[in-house]
Amino acid sequence: MTAKPPTPVTLTGRHIRLEPLERRHLADLWATVGSEPEVWRWTTHLPPASEREFGAVLDLRVAEEAAGESVNFAVVDLGSGRAVGATGYHDFSARDEYLEIGGTWYARSVWRTAVNTEAKLLLLAHAFEDLGMGRVFWKTDARNERSRTAIRRLGAQYEGTHRRDRLRPDGTWRDSAYFSMLADEWPAAKSRLAERLSRG
Repeated sequence: MTAKPPTPVTLTGRHIRLEPLERRHLADLWATVGSEPEVWRWTTHLPPASEREFGAVLDLRVAEEAAGESVNFAVVDLGSGRAVGATGYHDFSARDEYLEIGGTWYARSVWRTAVNTEAKLLLLAHAFEDLGMGRVFWKTDARNERSRTAIRRLGAQYEGTHRRDRLRPDGTWRDSAYFSMLADEWPAAKSRLAERLSRG
């Protein structure tokens, strides 16, 4: 199977729906995510101080997608119908059959719930089964233990740390920890994620 590059699509699970991220999600995301410092602690953005600043972050995502650099999703809670986060596909190559899952942040109210597990299940299934990718990878601040633990729980393997990889908003340099999952590792990971979702 020849891999295909990701394009905007809607992916629906039991708890959430991933739909193309648009400006119309701004009010929900500002209300649910807002300027909570812990949400933004490990991102490349300073916490937005206003809905207008939050809109600039959203506009950057939309511009990157228009340039063909990413495909971004709003994470919509099916119970409330509100957007509670964002995630996306980045740094992808159909020829080399890889893509990155990243740019992920959620409202604190949905941390340690089924939201992230199901989002990753939907994104991974689409990447491996529909797009034909051979490798999916993640990168996170090497100091972000919560994110590193969450990625490992997906079944991803630690690949190493890129030193002085990205400039943080405070002017310091971030070391990035890289993790990946290969297509032949996906079936076992899929079973584990589905079982975890069935428990709650």
